[in-house]
Amino acid sequence: MTTALPRAARVATWTYFTLNGFAVGLWVVHIPTIERATGISHSALGGLLLVLGGAAFLGMQVAGPLADRWGQRRLLPAAGVLLGIALFFPGLATSWWTLGLALLCFGFGNGTIDVAMNSHAVVVERAYPRPIMAAFHAMWSIGGAIAALVGAATLGAEVPTAVTLSACGAFTIVVSLVTGRFLMDGRPEAEETASDVPAAKPSTKLVWLLGAIAFAMMLAEGVANDWAALHAEDVLGTSTSTAAFAYGSFAVAMTVGRFATDRVAALVGPVAIVRYGAALAAFGLTLVVFSPWVLLAFAGWALFGLGLSGSVPQLFSAAGNLDQRSSGALMARVVGLGYVGLLAGPALIGGLAHWIPLNVAFLVPVALCLLAVGFANVLAPRPASTEEHAGSR
Repeated sequence: MTTALPRAARVATWTYFTLNGFAVGLWVVHIPTIERATGISHSALGGLLLVLGGAAFLGMQVAGPLADRWGQRRLLPAAGVLLGIALFFPGLATSWWTLGLALLCFGFGNGTIDVAMNSHAVVVERAYPRPIMAAFHAMWSIGGAIAALVGAATLGAEVPTAVTLSACGAFTIVVSLVTGRFLMDGRPEAEETASDVPAAKPSTKLVWLLGAIAFAMMLAEGVANDWAALHAEDVLGTSTSTAAFAYGSFAVAMTVGRFATDRVAALVGPVAIVRYGAALAAFGLTLVVFSPWVLLAFAGWALFGLGLSGSVPQLFSAAGNLDQRSSGALMARVVGLGYVGLLAGPALIGGLAHWIPLNVAFLVPVALCLLAVGFANVLAPRPASTEEHAGSR
């Protein structure tokens, strides 16, 4: 039983992923102006970013059970409205504590919509005969690119940050409310399944393994986000403008890879996507570690992004399908662990860089990718156990 056609729900889910990437991207491109407006130091900003991350993690853990209780069709528009309202606040901040409150709200809204939209994406994917999860994540990247263009235009025109963020927040609210009518609700299907077959709860060990792989993959992604350009500039001696192409190579390859992943996953399955994707990512980053040439390093970042592109969507999809009755809560654990990795990666590399060369520190995410290769089999479909069959008779 559903409440919208799968095709319409798929487009609606694309919209929410794009909105989320757009909102986060707008915050990122306005960080320098907000830092100046509030008069805080770089170190103070770093501390406030931890508040942002902590609030996002909290929002994820709250959203998971709510998705199972309310249904994705009710939660996702509400999360979009919450994110839109929260987007107003950073541009209005005038001090460290007002910015801290703003980031507390923004982080919570971001974490809530993250789990809500991924949980809904799993519901929509169940209505399709083939994988479609990775394209949703590609739309998040498209949203970030749109935010960069909008931010560049408004900053160039000297539009006040508060005006830009408020206008875009209002846009997010309106689009979230309008798009909500096209969503699907996975709860009735879950209830029918639960009444017909008293399925056993998924293994806690399996959930943690999926979360651990998500942690490893997103830690590696976070390293690229924060250190790719700095590596090109500090280790390879490029100019600042040329160094930007290091992250650009990674980001473009990841976006393209996510658009291509679904068709490949339909042919080879999620285990192969994670196993060979993680192996390709390890190879690409190894090229970066040992390459003395800029162009080869850029190629390595591109292979790194291509390899990582399909892994996280497969992990989220697997978590959401472990048990339809608690899909949101299970996904919140895996998404939350992945998000912790995304935050921990840059900090870990930064700490190691005090003791060893930056490129050598990159061997840590290389090792994590290789561990993901070894544990990729946890995504293999598991047949029902004898006990479960017996319980259904």
